[in-house]
Amino acid sequence: MPPLFLIGFMAAGKSSVGRALARELGRAFFDLDDLIAARGEPVAALLARDPTAFREREAATLEAAIATAGDAVISTGGGAAAYGDNLARMRRAGCVIALSVEVDAARARAADGTVRPLLEQPIEKIRELAAQRAPIYRRAHAVVDTNGRTIDQVVALVREAERAYAVAPSETTTVLALGERSYPITVGETFAAVRIGTPSKLAIVTDRNVAAHWRAAAETALAAFAPITIVIEPGEANKSFATYQALCDQLIQHGLDRSSAIVALGGGVVGDLAGFVAATLFRGIPVIQWPTTIVAMCDAAIGGKTAVDTQAGKNLVGAFWQPRIVACNLTTLSTLPQRERRAGFGELWKYALLDGPELWSAVDQCTAWASSGGPPPAALHEVIARSVAYKAAVVGRDETERTGHRALLNLGHTVGHAIESHTGLHHGEAVGLGLVVACRVSAALGLASAALETTVAEALQRTGLPHDPDPYLSDEVLARLKVDKKRTGDRVKFIAVRDVGTCEPVDITLSELGRILRVEGSP
Repeated sequence: MPPLFLIGFMAAGKSSVGRALARELGRAFFDLDDLIAARGEPVAALLARDPTAFREREAATLEAAIATAGDAVISTGGGAAAYGDNLARMRRAGCVIALSVEVDAARARAADGTVRPLLEQPIEKIRELAAQRAPIYRRAHAVVDTNGRTIDQVVALVREAERAYAVAPSETTTVLALGERSYPITVGETFAAVRIGTPSKLAIVTDRNVAAHWRAAAETALAAFAPITIVIEPGEANKSFATYQALCDQLIQHGLDRSSAIVALGGGVVGDLAGFVAATLFRGIPVIQWPTTIVAMCDAAIGGKTAVDTQAGKNLVGAFWQPRIVACNLTTLSTLPQRERRAGFGELWKYALLDGPELWSAVDQCTAWASSGGPPPAALHEVIARSVAYKAAVVGRDETERTGHRALLNLGHTVGHAIESHTGLHHGEAVGLGLVVACRVSAALGLASAALETTVAEALQRTGLPHDPDPYLSDEVLARLKVDKKRTGDRVKFIAVRDVGTCEPVDITLSELGRILRVEGSP
């Protein structure tokens, strides 16, 4: 077994959890700060005297520890993952798990007497540092939330996250940490092996467009299971009760039972529909997600949301049902039609706004491919992997949208869903327009500059996406906001954007939202 590395912000509990975990597993434990201090100078003193020298010594100590670690548990200092290639080195060597902690909780824990100079700064400085490091911590193989949890509870979550990582160990694996239901998300160039035991029957659910390109390859990869394949018609119109019932009937006729499993091979429609069937057929059977679109890879296939549409709106009937594994085969993106490629960037720009300038720049490097097509560029691999990591970190903290953290993933969706439902635009196209709207609303609320809307609109334009929401903000579209799932009475939780990398939920009334969005000259 490779080493296990714990990273995260100061006072996240890395040392305490690491020691407890090592004792429980019977493995060696190393605290990187202790190894550094053993060379003669306390970490706090060295860091205060010469930060650069400290980081260089820290990197050298980490390299030496990796060389002799075996299967040890290694806890690192708060800034270790942010320096040089330390994070990449740890990811190559073993499983890296980030422990997340809110700044206020970190400061409270710092009252234990441990010297942590960086936590003695003004609170604004600490929050700024935490925000700078957050995108780095999210690039761990898994993120485990420590807020409000005991050491034993965190240890249990870390153990399960490492177990899920071992199902598909890779530098590019991300684990969605949900305790015993944790699962890996892989980003590669092949159809990943299915490790779900020995299902009595395995069914592939796909649509006609995907089947034309990838059915044979999928069936070959799953040949050991002798899968049956059911092909549905493509398009959002088929994410319906009628198709749901037909799928259930066909699966039963093919002999599936409670020990069977489903592979969802396709985009968001197939993933949502097959996932909802899996959640409800025989009161729940395993589902494996093999997404074949950008939207599905970085968003729809991850997090367990399954649903069908109704006449009133999208995804109003569904269930949370987590997959056993999500395996993204990027070669499937080479057969996407141009419009579908471009539409996927609506979600990628969303994640760039959420994550920060580095991901924004990486998405921008891929915009030419949105129009030209062909084999996905190398940069797209990193973009999708980082988008996956962002979603996994958020869902791991707020699986069923109870704390408000998962609401961040709805950036651009409040108005985007309304536009999609009324106009028939692709999901990503509508979400892109929703991002522009989010910037406009944020500026009207005094949270962002008016220039941000222009920045986002121009990014969409470079990708070949619709970028002017005004023609779509009809009375009919605004009326559909009343059936938004996040609405409570006349208020809705709207995700505002202060800047690239700084987003937050705000409460706003539907009437105020409508006033801001009312196109000049409309009735």
